[in-house]
Amino acid sequence: MPKKSKSGLARALSKMGYCSRAQATALIRGGRVKLNGREVRNPEAPVRMGVDHLTVDGSAIAERPKLYLMMNKPRGLVTTASDEKGRATVYDLLDSGKEREWVSPVGRLDKASEGLLLLTNDSKWAARITDPARHLDKRYHVQVDCVVGNVLLERIKAGATVGGELLRAKAVRILRVGSKNSWLEITLDEGRNRQIRRLIEALGAQVLRLVRVSVGALELGELKKGAVRHLTEAEKRSVGAGTR
Repeated sequence: MPKKSKSGLARALSKMGYCSRAQATALIRGGRVKLNGREVRNPEAPVRMGVDHLTVDGSAIAERPKLYLMMNKPRGLVTTASDEKGRATVYDLLDSGKEREWVSPVGRLDKASEGLLLLTNDSKWAARITDPARHLDKRYHVQVDCVVGNVLLERIKAGATVGGELLRAKAVRILRVGSKNSWLEITLDEGRNRQIRRLIEALGAQVLRLVRVSVGALELGELKKGAVRHLTEAEKRSVGAGTR
């Protein structure tokens, strides 16, 4: 018979969709988790997936159904499950039923950013999407506080070094230009922190709005702001396939 795979206790709880690894570690160290009826406080204690019996606060834990959600995140929400400052979070937009079971954002959108946000409790699927080696394209529509001409466009394409880090876009084009500002479409294939905002600021302009419109083959489309929907099987496969 094939051997059952083993995981550390905290990772096992995360893989089963119960909570994040950080939350699991806190539960374990707090003495709230039992492995085969025995209290265990070591987050790395080995667990035989599908064999060992886990409980949290006396309730049995079984692997939860996998959830794959797309949200049109509004501006002003943070992407944490709870916020120490009491700010509104993306979890406030989830239903009280299955959608409210533990899911985690796949990547991040900061408080001031909006648009396509994926959430799941499938850690392997999320890891494939965020794997830097895949260079999965993400497109953004970005409003800047100036009229963008060819010179600035070329500077954005060339990139800039900020704090010793080279920030650049895979592609950029002008969507429309007004009398005082412009909308750009910027494509990234890497996930550096606040990459677009930092790049635009380094070139002497400011980002007024930043909307993520696609992740790989997934398009935000007509999903209304603040709305959430489940991905289809085809959509799930389109972004979660193996590395290229």
